[in-house]
Amino acid sequence: MTIQPGNTIPDTTIQVIDGEIRPGHTAELFAGRKVLLFGLPGAFTPTCSNKHLPGYISHYAEFQQRDISVMCLAVNDAYVMQAWAAAQQVPAGLLMLADGNASFTRALGLELDGTAFGMGLRTRRFALYAEDGVVRLLQVEAPGELRVSSAEAMLAAISH
Repeated sequence: MTIQPGNTIPDTTIQVIDGEIRPGHTAELFAGRKVLLFGLPGAFTPTCSNKHLPGYISHYAEFQQRDISVMCLAVNDAYVMQAWAAAQQVPAGLLMLADGNASFTRALGLELDGTAFGMGLRTRRFALYAEDGVVRLLQVEAPGELRVSSAEAMLAAISH
């Protein structure tokens, strides 16, 4: 079942990349703060690399001004996410979450079966806004789209 507004972020272990790689727990990452989490199918993939992540990099300062932490989730290993962050020049503080076994993705109910494309289990393209670990807004994209989970769309949605 897909997580919904009003639900608490599930607690799972995850690899956190902010320059360096470290283990983390999702409950701790979301506790006591406002968080914008966006998920995407994979590092180094076309839409993810050319549009989705770059939008959040471009608008990162706007999220910071609103005291909102930004995190990017993908079912990739931590080393791939670290290399992608370096290649994309992800600013310090924008956390990359490597969900190599898809445990957090499955706990959110936001998995995507990409086996037809040789990708296996991945994260659906989405964005959610949470306050103190409670989901306030969830935007899940239709297949092949990038509209409602973009940085611009989420900034507008959170403003209302």
